[in-house]
Amino acid sequence: MSKKIFSGVQPTGNLHLGNYLGALKNFVYLNNDEKNKCIFCVVDLHAITIKQDPKELKNNIRETVATFIASGIDPKRSIIFNQSRVAAHSEAAWILSCIARMGWLNRMTQFKEKAGKDKEKASVGLYSYPVLMAADILLYDATHVPVGDDQKQHLELCRDIAQKFNNDYQIENFLQVPEPLIQKEFSRIMSLKDGSKKMSKSEQSDLSRINLTDDNDQIINKIKKAKTDSLPMPKDLKELDKRPEARNLLGIYSSLTDSNLEKSLQIFAGKNFSKFKEVLADKLVSKIGPISKEIKKLLVERQYLDEILLNGVEKANSIASKKIERIKEIVGF
Repeated sequence: MSKKIFSGVQPTGNLHLGNYLGALKNFVYLNNDEKNKCIFCVVDLHAITIKQDPKELKNNIRETVATFIASGIDPKRSIIFNQSRVAAHSEAAWILSCIARMGWLNRMTQFKEKAGKDKEKASVGLYSYPVLMAADILLYDATHVPVGDDQKQHLELCRDIAQKFNNDYQIENFLQVPEPLIQKEFSRIMSLKDGSKKMSKSEQSDLSRINLTDDNDQIINKIKKAKTDSLPMPKDLKELDKRPEARNLLGIYSSLTDSNLEKSLQIFAGKNFSKFKEVLADKLVSKIGPISKEIKKLLVERQYLDEILLNGVEKANSIASKKIERIKEIVGF
């Protein structure tokens, strides 16, 4: 069965191994399946929920596109565009915010985490951006959305909004209720310095993450310095669960090799971390090294990246503009 897939990535710059294994690797797999129609959006409207440097944001939009292509997404097979240039996203977000309910948004745990203790100072955009996310998806009649653990709740909200709109206006199945696409055999990628924290570009130490722009020497050095414990590699999953840094590194190896933790454990159980780290560094260099070189090459070709975006914007706009016009008619505008 063919799937219509929508996914967005924030142009915050400095995408890392967690982004690649958690999203981009799966995007490439979905893009390469001829049955799928894929739309990949650089969600720059979402990015400004936190203040951005305007020059940096422009560069980050191009870098995100470069990373898509360097990772293996073919712009001829998929639509790649940036959200802010398709006006239907903002228009649909307002209309759907009148469908969504405060109680639904109050349940969103990610806002509580991002806003922290002083949520009164958080922007309205940060609070309501799950409605914009719903608009992004529903404008394209997406049947499936790749989601990680942190976005499952937002997709549920999107589904609730679609169902309420269809019920309120008695127009069955007008807004497609999307299904989640969950990656199988995927380990959440944690910091190389602390196995209990998610890998993040905001962490102060650059040694905590593998950036997709790191060269081979940087990758090898970071894996060599990655935090471990003094014991040999665990012998079973029960022991692995008690050792977060070992679990993280083995999870990275498993994700890179399309394996599972149990099979990876069978290979490395009882071995020294130094030997395992050599193997892991080689795997990372062979996978991330070429992506890093290609990103750097593409970033010089600004006109090429801008043409991909322009072409994608035209394709996206031709779909989204028709949907928003129909939404307006249904609402009574």
